Amino acid sequence: MTQDAALKAMIAEYRLLSTANVSDGLDRLGIDGQPLGIDPLWDNCAKIVGPAATLKLVPVGEADESPVLGTLEAVKRGHPGDILVIDQGGVMDINSYGGVAGFTTRQFGLVGCVIDGVTRDIDEYKQLGLPVYGKGRITKSIRNRCACAGYAIPVQLGGVPVHPGDLIFADDNGVCVIPQQHMAEVLKFAKLFKTVEDTIVEEVRKGVDPVEAHDKVRYDLMTKQGY
Repeated sequence: MTQDAALKAMIAEYRLLSTANVSDGLDRLGIDGQPLGIDPLWDNCAKIVGPAATLKLVPVGEADESPVLGTLEAVKRGHPGDILVIDQGGVMDINSYGGVAGFTTRQFGLVGCVIDGVTRDIDEYKQLGLPVYGKGRITKSIRNRCACAGYAIPVQLGGVPVHPGDLIFADDNGVCVIPQQHMAEVLKFAKLFKTVEDTIVEEVRKGVDPVEAHDKVRYDLMTKQGY
């Protein structure tokens, strides 16, 4: 299954923005969609925007399925244009992903991976042109150290709930999660905030007092819910 035309068009509009714009849109609507501590894992890691294909990893003994095979199943259940979202609960001492899984992710048309945890094989992701975001790097293998608790299910990403199909947006600033039912509304406000900030910059460039330029648009109030 591929993304429908309306979703593709919306993603194209989101790609013109930044996570800062989107975060402000989430704030305006009172939505907690800003995971903590999940960043690009190398310089010039590309921006990614797409629906979530989810995977949950847990400690050994809490589930029975292989984390390696579970990851591959999660990728297979995703769709071209999706982003693999791995919830390992922020574990920092066990790998969450890997180069073979990265190759499979790319082979199935997914556009990136976002991890609440750490990963290895950074060099392979770079060669694949597969953007990966997470909490850090590690060398220790995933095998026999955790288990798969499910895929295509609700998960958590840095303290933020993620459901399959929610929109993931990741860039140099970090990650935002946009609930599927609010994608259009968040986009509307995010575009507004970008337009206003571009206008302020242009006003200041022309010599307008910066305080006046901000006050004119009531900048401090723009992200207030219900404003």
